[in-house]
Amino acid sequence: MAIPSTPHRGRLLLAVIGLLAFRASPAAGADSEFEDGVSPKFPGCDNPFQKVKVMYWVNGDEQNSLTGITARFGLPLPVSVYNTEKRRFVVLPDPKSSCAKAPETLANAVAVAQRGECTFLEKAKAAAASGASALVIINDENDLQKMVCTDKDPPPNINMPVVMVSQSAGAKILKADESKLIVEMLMYAPEKPSYDGAIPFLWMMAVGTVACASVWTIAVVGEEPTKNAPSLGSEEEPESDIVELQTKTALVFIVTSSLVLLFLFYFRSIWSAWLLVGLFCLGGLQGLHYVATTLIIRICNGCRENKVKLPLIGNVTVVALVVLPLALIIVVYWASHQASSCAWVGQNLMGICMMILVLQVVHMPNIKVASALLISAFLYDIFWVFISPFIFKKSVMITVARGTDDGPSLPMVLKMPKEFDAWNGYDMIGFGDILFPGLLVAFSFRYDRTHGKDLTDGYFIPLMLGYAFGLSCTYLGLYIMKSGQPALLYLVPSTLGVMTILGAKRGELSQLWNAKA
Repeated sequence: MAIPSTPHRGRLLLAVIGLLAFRASPAAGADSEFEDGVSPKFPGCDNPFQKVKVMYWVNGDEQNSLTGITARFGLPLPVSVYNTEKRRFVVLPDPKSSCAKAPETLANAVAVAQRGECTFLEKAKAAAASGASALVIINDENDLQKMVCTDKDPPPNINMPVVMVSQSAGAKILKADESKLIVEMLMYAPEKPSYDGAIPFLWMMAVGTVACASVWTIAVVGEEPTKNAPSLGSEEEPESDIVELQTKTALVFIVTSSLVLLFLFYFRSIWSAWLLVGLFCLGGLQGLHYVATTLIIRICNGCRENKVKLPLIGNVTVVALVVLPLALIIVVYWASHQASSCAWVGQNLMGICMMILVLQVVHMPNIKVASALLISAFLYDIFWVFISPFIFKKSVMITVARGTDDGPSLPMVLKMPKEFDAWNGYDMIGFGDILFPGLLVAFSFRYDRTHGKDLTDGYFIPLMLGYAFGLSCTYLGLYIMKSGQPALLYLVPSTLGVMTILGAKRGELSQLWNAKA
């Protein structure tokens, strides 16, 4: 039986998305800390950077909170909203840059100034002299700049908090104020909880996806896909179900993924984010359709024989026709409700189904190809997370992962809401950190079957344990280093390394290197 999913061209599209766009997603982790150990400190200008939650109200209606960062100087913010003072009115100083004392007192208001014309320290001194209770500086780009002093600045004596927000976040405040609406603001810097209950669930989702995808064809579909079976029961000339990777895929991966990542880094716009959302919806639709169809046919074996003939496609199972609109409803509902607090459920469902389909369609033929691809991905992760800040002044992969303040977040991740988190943030893992090791784990399962190995002398169980261990090390590194981790740094040694060592010990390394599974 052919895989009852999408036509061959759709599968090739999934292969491209799965092997390229997914590596533009973030490494496993959460929001990184602002402290980098590099930003200068001087006497009186040595405050730790705080991640600030900026709450604001327009005409009494609470808006979505914004994110900011405190300066090295000024008063620190409280860590709890209950320790903050009452809301303060927002006032735009004159001049708007806050480079000079305002002619009118700011009367304990929050001054919101635009970046430019003078230093951050000069802005803070002018706002404080005008009576402001706090200063919010709007950056001139959609990022957060660390506000520091120089060795020539005298020790500042700023008795108020100084916070920066991004350009897009500041535009929301300016728009409301310029419309003569009453804007109030309250700021605090919540600390992260010491225990994150979301990580075990994320770990189980990732490990479960790899395990299910590896055995799906045998356990659910019922037989191996063939390279000359018709799709969807069509009686037309059969096309291949399988996309078999080659060694040159590694080079294509490195070049294409790097170009995609750089494009998203330099052109972080709403339309580029929606382009990725569109690709995700297309892949999610095919994944939901495939998984639901194969499950129903597995449970109701007679449903496989109920077919109708459609123009240009041929014979299609009734189940496939019924499932398609239901899958489309799920995809459309998720796309139109991404801001919902429960949107992560639909995103994870679509993502898991998509990855199961990709791992049925894309095959790793041997560990020669696996070595080229996984080592390339391993170096790619390390470069774009750890080395790129020395070239681009910031981590390219983590910057892309954060997306924009006024557009959709990148959907190519599994994510879980953080427990007891004041930011309502998420822990996440990129699809590539599941797909790339998953290709090798799925190969080990097929290799064991074709070579008559069972669970005790095969490679599937050791690789599953290796993947689970590597992912555990990833989250341990996240906890220790307090920043996003390139998961393949841990997953490649714990999967490819395990298979290589085990194969060498058993005297089967040469066979694994040139195998066809």
